[in-house]
Amino acid sequence: MQQMDQRELMTLQHYMKEYGQQAEIFVGQLEMLENGRMEALAAIESLEAMLSADDAVVLLQIGGGASVRAKVLEPDKILLSIGAEVVVERPNKEAVEFLKERIMEMEASQKKVAETLDRLRSQMNEINKRLESGYQQASAAGQDQE
Repeated sequence: MQQMDQRELMTLQHYMKEYGQQAEIFVGQLEMLENGRMEALAAIESLEAMLSADDAVVLLQIGGGASVRAKVLEPDKILLSIGAEVVVERPNKEAVEFLKERIMEMEASQKKVAETLDRLRSQMNEINKRLESGYQQASAAGQDQE
């Protein structure tokens, strides 16, 4: 195997840094998708519970860690954000179906991001192996010169 020069080692170090930053971004995206998925699941659970409850009382978070019990006047009329700051009114069951579809989309996105992250980590492992080899060669060359 031919010896790596200093420029190649520096280039590999640069790639490792860039890939590390990209990996952090992908991990952040995975966390955001998982949080969105969990919120949608909680919303589905709440919507279904409202229909089955006689009094339709829910716990409403009002901010700052404070909550109040609130009576839902129309548990079958749900205001649903569909994106781009657009809110529509839908029957409860349609809102649940919309959220289930959104969860499926998030899960598909999670899978794609996880696959991309795996490929990136594999490339990082390859670069790391080359860097270690280069460092060993440089160390051996330094010892030979002594």
